[in-house]
Amino acid sequence: MLHSMYSLRLPAKIIKELYMRAKQQEIIAALGVEPTIQPIEEIEKRTKFLADYLGQAGLNGFVLGVSGGQDSLLAGILTQRAIKLRRQSGQNCCLHTMLLPYGDQHDRADAELAVETIKSYGESSVIEHDIDIKPSVDAPVTSLRNDGQAISDFIKGNIKARSRMMTQYAIAGVYGLLAVGTDHAAESATGFFTKFGDGAADIMPLYGLNKRQGRAMLNALHVPERLLHKVPTADLLDDHPAQPDEVELGLTYDDIDDYLEGKEVDFKIAKKIEERYDKTQHKRNLPIAYRSSQ
Repeated sequence: MLHSMYSLRLPAKIIKELYMRAKQQEIIAALGVEPTIQPIEEIEKRTKFLADYLGQAGLNGFVLGVSGGQDSLLAGILTQRAIKLRRQSGQNCCLHTMLLPYGDQHDRADAELAVETIKSYGESSVIEHDIDIKPSVDAPVTSLRNDGQAISDFIKGNIKARSRMMTQYAIAGVYGLLAVGTDHAAESATGFFTKFGDGAADIMPLYGLNKRQGRAMLNALHVPERLLHKVPTADLLDDHPAQPDEVELGLTYDDIDDYLEGKEVDFKIAKKIEERYDKTQHKRNLPIAYRSSQ
């Protein structure tokens, strides 16, 4: 395609713009993003997806880490609704929620409100866990630094994310549960997740949604305004607690969402998204295995 464009001697700027649009469509297709959604219909489809998989797996329910942010709140409500469907079908199952603070959590009240909101979407009780991950994070960080390794605040943040997922899988093992992930298209496109941390899970009910679409679903579910409009933050950095995602990304979610909906965005913004997408491709891949035919 690019060869034919060059043969037509198109200006370099136009060639770049055409390439960017092709790359945009490639990313949209890879992540399965639709330009528009019907929130109620999407809620029903994704609830059924969770319920069907739990029925096939024959396990005892789901486990979900709840931060108080939009993504875990939406995943929790969908999961609790799925539990309700499975129990109506005769399956004995329940949802386990986990608060996983690193020491004191500044927005703990939001996390607690999120759990209460999730509980209201089902008829069965939710089993709640509250586990401080600080000891499990500080121990390896101390050991690595004693070995002379320069463990930055960023690397420590990734250790926090992996510790949270490790703890969720421990609970999953104890009770026979599926671990629910909260990754969505806006995070996936930019690689804004920790590999084998919050990017690790058994099931991803938000896959293919951008941030705006997830918020529209929460709005349709009539969640508390405080949670609906909360500023997104991964909150993994000691040096910058509660730093907004958009500050860390250097991109707004509106720009990322526009891009993923196939809208025209500023060339520099599109280039930044695409550079992040290419650079973080390894995070979206399963481990690469050797094949004898290679």
